Amino acid sequence: MSLTLILSVGVILSIIFHFIGVYAGAKKSVWFVIALLWAAGFSIAHSEVKPKGYEYIKSIKGKYPDTDKLIEESLPEISLYEMILIKKSILEHKKAKD
Repeated sequence: MSLTLILSVGVILSIIFHFIGVYAGAKKSVWFVIALLWAAGFSIAHSEVKPKGYEYIKSIKGKYPDTDKLIEESLPEISLYEMILIKKSILEHKKAKD
């Protein structure tokens, strides 16, 4: 899943919630909730992976040059979004290999 797709879905959901708020007469409350949802989403995407994720990184390091480049750019603290990009790169190589 690409970042563009995720952001597009977020924007569409925000617009839908806005119109629900307009219809219900609670625009300020809905915009407050939308802001909280976006903040929570960014917080989760930028949170650091668990130690088990670093063990996985060590196990795949050295297999594919472009994945190694992603790993090096992500270090020393790898976020959840960066981990998703690394896993996507590995899956692409596995599909190409099969």
